[in-house]
Amino acid sequence: MNGLLLINKPQGITSHDCLMKLKKRLGIKRLGHTGTLDPFATGLLIVLVGEATKLLFMFENLDKSYEGIMVFGKDYDTLDVTGKVIQEKEVKINEKRIKEAMHSFIPSYDQIPPQYSAIKKDGMKAYEMARLGLEIELEPRRVQIYDFKMIDFNGKLTFETHVSKGTYIRSLARDLGYKLNTYGALEKLNRLSIGKYQLKDAKNIEEVTMNDLITDEKLFDNIRRIKLNDYMIRLVKNGVQLDHRQTTEKDPFVVINHNNEMIAYYELDGDKFKPKYFFGKGKSL
Repeated sequence: MNGLLLINKPQGITSHDCLMKLKKRLGIKRLGHTGTLDPFATGLLIVLVGEATKLLFMFENLDKSYEGIMVFGKDYDTLDVTGKVIQEKEVKINEKRIKEAMHSFIPSYDQIPPQYSAIKKDGMKAYEMARLGLEIELEPRRVQIYDFKMIDFNGKLTFETHVSKGTYIRSLARDLGYKLNTYGALEKLNRLSIGKYQLKDAKNIEEVTMNDLITDEKLFDNIRRIKLNDYMIRLVKNGVQLDHRQTTEKDPFVVINHNNEMIAYYELDGDKFKPKYFFGKGKSL
């Protein structure tokens, strides 16, 4: 069975721990996920199953939405309340100032990732260097903040945000704190969506079954089809590139056989189409 499962990750375990629990519970050997959630965070985790672990490219550029709670006045080394307090600063803020500061991040800004992150620097992950006490200079990256709004403020900020790929909400909390002339950190974080996939459709690790699998074929429902003859299907299964003789359009497509079975997914690479994924009856990359 190849496809994906939508999992509601609980607090206190890593995304990798989630995969280990699912492997044991469902008896599946090959699992992967499309984006890490910190141990203290909860919410939507997309788990790829079987051959679909090769479909990570479909999820790398998707936007995400979150809800959570930010606290102010303390600077944590991890940018969340699970870390060590480095310094403190008096908090003088109100709802109006917070809303104005939040709005200033829309539509985009240059964000420096947290030191406690999986970004690699000089061959090491940033969090590994941070744990060794090494100084790290991470380059800022332009991120898109589509929405960043206050839900409630009672000394702590309850918020919702919709952001582009590569955005760290811990960094957003830090930077909001700086805008308010204090420190900011995350107390809670819950991922609500990844692209079109929603937390409301996810299940807990203890509840999910293989009946909840969204098959790899379902993921390509809206991609155009090209039907090829048996001779070409044999070539496609061997990984042949295709060109203008099969299609003059530049959009990706799925090759199907005379029985309408899905064989392979192709994307344009230069002046030719190359296979990116093979379905059950095709070859494995």
